[in-house]
Amino acid sequence: MATYQLRLALPDRPGSLGMVASAIGFAGCNIRSLAVVENSDGRALDDFVVNIPGSDPGDLITVLSDISGVEILSAFPVEGE
Repeated sequence: MATYQLRLALPDRPGSLGMVASAIGFAGCNIRSLAVVENSDGRALDDFVVNIPGSDPGDLITVLSDISGVEILSAFPVEGE
């Protein structure tokens, strides 16, 4: 299991965060932490720290990319987790 930090841009409207959280779970990942970094102009920037099965975040990236309005701004491994 590996730990990754993701920064996502998503629509700032009811249900968007829930869809992202559900998609993370669907990909077999576990959310360790979440921080709302900013929200303006109808968009929210959120940082997620997630545990992923194995070491390749490809499945998670694919699932998140399929959500309308969600943009993956960064994804990188967290060392020492």
